[in-house]
Amino acid sequence: MQFYQNLRAFQRRFILATLSFLALWLLLVPFTLSEIIVGIGVAILVTYLSLAQLSYLDDVKLDWRFPVNVIEYLAYFLYCLIKANIDLARRIVHPQLPINPHIVTVETRLQSALGKLLLANSITLTPGTLTVDVQGQQLQVHWIDTTAIAGAEDSVQCASEEIVVAFEKYLEKFIR
Repeated sequence: MQFYQNLRAFQRRFILATLSFLALWLLLVPFTLSEIIVGIGVAILVTYLSLAQLSYLDDVKLDWRFPVNVIEYLAYFLYCLIKANIDLARRIVHPQLPINPHIVTVETRLQSALGKLLLANSITLTPGTLTVDVQGQQLQVHWIDTTAIAGAEDSVQCASEEIVVAFEKYLEKFIR
């Protein structure tokens, strides 16, 4: 029974990695038939050679809603990215430079290493926040304006709600 479970994980990992490498190839190369055929071959070869290092892909929930969930997450991330850029630009051009930077601790419900990695990268890529460290279920985040949590009794909970909860909602749909 264990052999079949390992084989199934191997198959899922192989398919997901091959499709990921193929998608990456197609984004970088113009669409001609010969290049698509070469892309398929290269994606399969790269997947085969790196399969042992791709165990983190086992945490991906691969079902029929996977592409929709990823697109929803990317759309939300893009929205947050634009909103944060506008907010940061407003702060920069403001005469008093209204910032109150601190390192805050936030907690995540995500259990997998891949989920925490995606969450930390989402936080870091959003202007005004930077993930400094991840330890267990807690992330240390440098936040440019902590006035939203200044008077909060439970600053970890408040900071988590401000920074993490929305990203988690989308990530939990396709990451274990």
